[in-house]
Amino acid sequence: MNAKIRLLAPVLIVLATASAGAWWYLHRPAVDDVLTLYGNVDFRQASVPFNGSERITEILVEEGALVEKGQLLARLDTSRLLPQLKQAEAALQAQQAAVQRLQNGTRKEEIAQARASLKSAQADAVNATAQYERSRALGPAAAISRQDMDQAKAAADMAAAKVEVSQNALKLAVVGPRAEDIAQARAQLRGFEAQLALLRQQVADAELRAPFDAVVQSRLMEPGELASPAKPVFSLATTGTKWVRAYVSAPGLSRVRQGQPARIVIDSQPNQALDGWVGFISSVAEFTPKTVQTEDLRTSLVYEVRVFVSDAGNVLRLGMPATVKIRPNGEGAGDVPAR
Repeated sequence: MNAKIRLLAPVLIVLATASAGAWWYLHRPAVDDVLTLYGNVDFRQASVPFNGSERITEILVEEGALVEKGQLLARLDTSRLLPQLKQAEAALQAQQAAVQRLQNGTRKEEIAQARASLKSAQADAVNATAQYERSRALGPAAAISRQDMDQAKAAADMAAAKVEVSQNALKLAVVGPRAEDIAQARAQLRGFEAQLALLRQQVADAELRAPFDAVVQSRLMEPGELASPAKPVFSLATTGTKWVRAYVSAPGLSRVRQGQPARIVIDSQPNQALDGWVGFISSVAEFTPKTVQTEDLRTSLVYEVRVFVSDAGNVLRLGMPATVKIRPNGEGAGDVPAR
């Protein structure tokens, strides 16, 4: 009997060990494969100046205001620009009329007038020539002085010259304006159009409009101050694309890929995670920034990761600390926006 027990003891030990191993395998704690990163909320910002130099007359929005793309934010003084604009419009209209007149050529009424002038000059020339001939005929008999004869000859020559002038004027009226004159007038017209377009753009630039949907972060100038392209009037932050700038160590880099879904948690709403996705992974290592809290040493090399966030409720604020949880084996991917 003792011999049988000795023979069965090793078998029972093996069975007990196998049973314990099976129980541990079935009841072993699950391995947490969630990658946790820590970072801060970031989004695109813009410093918005006027595209001109003049006194500010109106500031129409306050800090914290939500503005839409194209919304009017501020105005400049246009009291000196508007008269220049009216003057340029009048000069353009005058030049347009000049070009139109040249293109239309000489009117038939003007040609008829030139012909009538020629006939009048010819008649005057005939009369002046006849008077001169009579003076010459009376010369030998001393019936007319030498001075009167010279005056008669001068009048005949002047009348003949007027005939030639009238003939040339009629030819020009029939031919019409030169092509070079029309080209010159058109070039001047383009110059007036360019000047008018410039003044209109300057008037439009006197209104500062939001370049995108945004939140007014800072109001940097006030009415009465002299604006210029080098002086921002507002600091705007976009209400669209937001992301968490986090850092991952080299060992965890293989567990992150672009488009990978993620969950973002902030301290003010620890039980309401926001959906996100990995949109950018840096290819260059850097030292961990001092503002980032990680479990690794601060002097270790890390890689920047941008986790974009769907923030429909607009709860995220610039610089807010956030915790990012990425499940490396998670399925699905979000759209990756442009960097």
